[in-house]
Amino acid sequence: MNLNLAAFERFAVIFQPGDLIFSEFEPGDSFYLIQSGRVQISKVMGDIEKTIDILYPGEIFGEMAILEEAPRSANAVALDQVKALEFNRANFEILMRGNPQIALKLLKLFTKRIYDQRRRFMILTLDDIQARVLDVFLMLSETDSNPSENTEGREFKTTIDDIAHWAGLATEKCREVINHFASQNRIEVYPDKMVVKNLNEFSRFVNSRRRAAE
Repeated sequence: MNLNLAAFERFAVIFQPGDLIFSEFEPGDSFYLIQSGRVQISKVMGDIEKTIDILYPGEIFGEMAILEEAPRSANAVALDQVKALEFNRANFEILMRGNPQIALKLLKLFTKRIYDQRRRFMILTLDDIQARVLDVFLMLSETDSNPSENTEGREFKTTIDDIAHWAGLATEKCREVINHFASQNRIEVYPDKMVVKNLNEFSRFVNSRRRAAE
């Protein structure tokens, strides 16, 4: 997101590596726009804390505090030294009035972030790890505005590490699942991409596991 926010430098805050920016279920009245560093977003599911996302400069987090006046839905921890702009309701209204173009871009980003977070949460709620991995491909297909597709299947510019991250799995466990489907000629794995032969088949598999868990 390319925004000129120099006028809002007075809202900058610094977090050190390992700092807890906010925790799940606590009340919140501010959101953050990362200027430098990385932020880990995690959520406790059962007895396990699972990483939902790793955010980078230009991304926002904590926006639900502004949009829904709801408690925090996840934990946010600084992975590096993080510099971020902190917006609360008061200064966000100043931003909205004084910079309508920036405000519009932020609102569009809010909408995308809400969808992305809920979609990733749907993946993590699946108990079947094969379904989780396949659902990641379905998620990527939904968000790809320029799909690369040919007669051999749907191509994804992604890696096993990326898939493991989104599925909330260890890389080796994810590799086992992908190799299983590769052995059945349902996925082709290359160093910088993967090709899924039949996405509809993956969709049926995931939906059947999701229905079974209901």
